[in-house]
Amino acid sequence: MTDLFDIENMPAQSVATQKKEQKEYSVSELSVAIKRVVEGNFSKIRVKGEIIGITRANSGHIYLSLKDENAVISAIIWKYSLPKLNIKPEDGMEVIATGKVTTYQGRSTYQLIIEDLEIAGVGALLKLLEERKKQFAKEGLFDEDRKQKIPYLPETIGVVTSPSGAVIRDIWHRICDRFPRKIVLWPAPVQGEGAEVKIAEAIKGLNNLPEEGFINSDGEKVKRPDVIIVARGGGSLEDLWAFNEEAVVRAVSESQIPVISAVGHETDTMLIDYVSDLRAPTPTGAAELAVPVREEVLAWVKECDLRLSNNLYRFLEEKKNYINGLRRGLPNLTQILADFDQKLDDRLIRFNSSFNNYLSQLEYKMTDIKPYLVNQVYERNNDRFKNLVDRLEASSIDNTLKRGFVWVRDNDGNAIMSSKDIKPKFEMSFYDGNVKAELQTDMNSVQTAQKPAPKKRNKRKEIDDKQGSLF
Repeated sequence: MTDLFDIENMPAQSVATQKKEQKEYSVSELSVAIKRVVEGNFSKIRVKGEIIGITRANSGHIYLSLKDENAVISAIIWKYSLPKLNIKPEDGMEVIATGKVTTYQGRSTYQLIIEDLEIAGVGALLKLLEERKKQFAKEGLFDEDRKQKIPYLPETIGVVTSPSGAVIRDIWHRICDRFPRKIVLWPAPVQGEGAEVKIAEAIKGLNNLPEEGFINSDGEKVKRPDVIIVARGGGSLEDLWAFNEEAVVRAVSESQIPVISAVGHETDTMLIDYVSDLRAPTPTGAAELAVPVREEVLAWVKECDLRLSNNLYRFLEEKKNYINGLRRGLPNLTQILADFDQKLDDRLIRFNSSFNNYLSQLEYKMTDIKPYLVNQVYERNNDRFKNLVDRLEASSIDNTLKRGFVWVRDNDGNAIMSSKDIKPKFEMSFYDGNVKAELQTDMNSVQTAQKPAPKKRNKRKEIDDKQGSLF
């Protein structure tokens, strides 16, 4: 390498002589030699500048440039270095990039290979904070209608913080002093590289606990937290930056359990404060917002009990007075019944009197009817009755037999209407008697045994006896 870079220091007279002896380099060899010199002198360097022209290639690598007032340098972030970065590179962000300088032989350019990024100063952090705030607000993550109500008296409280700091002790003592509750600690680093990932995982982990609860290390059944406190003590903006990261903000916005943020001091405001359901000025303040004072609750319950008793007493008194007023307005029941009894007696007397008068009127009308009218009705009905009797006698069996007819019957008394129905033994009735007959087929004759005719009854007299008098 010396013969390449010391040629300018050689005496003028020897330059011409050595030109013929100097080694010739190809372009590639020269590029490699330059690359070795650059990488050897700038293998670990920190460069401060503003990010511009960010481009993500299909391969996953990020190409960008760093600039200041006078110069620009190209830079590359290999895709395998991206997960290790503390911040996400964005255009306009002022950063301090840590990496090495190398050359790109294809275009004879030099570039910075970035291995780590950090915000350059508080001003840049505040600028980035404001840009992220606008982005999340545009997505609606800070809207009031997304916020959940903090339970008045939670049974279990989840806490996300460092297990070794003073924060968890302050929260635990404050809750025990006010109203002892179950506390579930999910430990997580609160600053440094990867802290935001652990905090987001802790919030999601508390949400993923079984709703019916779980068994703790002491064998006790513990209910899933009703509220989560994400807490950290005071510090610089850089120390608190993990609570401005996107992973934490989105974990809080997606939490099904209400979240109380308590990061830093009262004057510190992180993005987690905007997305949480309630912001506390300090971790101790978060404990006070999570649970009420037990003595105050007991006093409130006693006051409510007394007010309820007084209201119930007044309510019953009002109803009692109301009923008494209604009772005074009601008439005397005995007097009402007596009035109805009197009215009933009066109606009965008037009814009996009216009914008796009606019967008297009917009796008078009956006695006023002329006797001849009764006789006329009797004669007319009697004549009609006699006509019916005569018609009945004219169509009787006896009169029919007198006209020369014979009534033929079998031994059971059934009438024989056809010669086909004749029986060997039968009976014939004449007007003056009955004859038993037997059919003689060989002699073609009929034997008869005459019975005396039954005594003729006076049917007119019998009917008259049964009819009786019309009156």
